[in-house]
Amino acid sequence: MMVRSRRWFAGSSRRIRQDHRIRGVERGLTNSLQFTVIVPALMLATFGLIQAGLWLHARNVAAEAVTAAADVARDYNDDPAAARGAALRIAGIGGLTDVRLTISRQPDSVSVTMVAKPPVIFELGLGRITETATAPVERVTNP
Repeated sequence: MMVRSRRWFAGSSRRIRQDHRIRGVERGLTNSLQFTVIVPALMLATFGLIQAGLWLHARNVAAEAVTAAADVARDYNDDPAAARGAALRIAGIGGLTDVRLTISRQPDSVSVTMVAKPPVIFELGLGRITETATAPVERVTNP
């Protein structure tokens, strides 16, 4: 009988050790569950920052394009095709697509409006950028 009781104790201590190993695996499982929640949130935040950077860059490009078009269109020798070409060239280099450009010239000022689509990762409703520039028309005066 004595031998059997020792075997029983030896087996029970093994069972206890195995129970500790199982608990350790469960604890590791909670860490992996935390990562499954944290990693997508971090990825979403990263893509959001990239999206914001692309959108801000596109706004700067559109502002530069309408400013350049207004500078060309305000010239005394009015050439709307050159102004349109300057704006479209800058917008194309900056990555803007679906560009609509409106140039209106009054006797004393010129106004250029651009509506364009910026490059996006996720379509979040910020799909269109509108920029406007107004400048006075050059006049020739006698000295």
